Amino acid sequence: QVQLVESGGGLVQAGGSLRLSCAASGLTFSKYAMGWFRQAPGKEREFVARIRWSGGTYYAESMKGRFTISRDNNKNTMYLQMNSLKPEDMAVYYCAADTKDGTSDYRRPSEYEYWGQGTQVTVSS
Repeated sequence: QVQLVESGGGLVQAGGSLRLSCAASGLTFSKYAMGWFRQAPGKEREFVARIRWSGGTYYAESMKGRFTISRDNNKNTMYLQMNSLKPEDMAVYYCAADTKDGTSDYRRPSEYEYWGQGTQVTVSS
């Protein structure tokens, strides 16, 4: 079965950096677009970034210039490098897989077929 496993979350001071990883198994990773979402307590799940199987990337406006999404198809792994972290970045971060590489609705969680269990990112001020 398909499994997406996030790692790399933790506690960091404001202004610091973290790199999240999402290891995929049970699917042909190179054929999926992949995304990162986050969810803070009491808030809806929010789009963070997306990378198409071809490598094209999209970011939420507030993450541009601070976050970088990447993938290594040889390792079936996706990454999210997060720099200049702010307290408002604190959330559970989820990775997700989407068979529809060219969709224009990539910001919507419902577009993604598979999800990981999430990893907590805590940013102290």
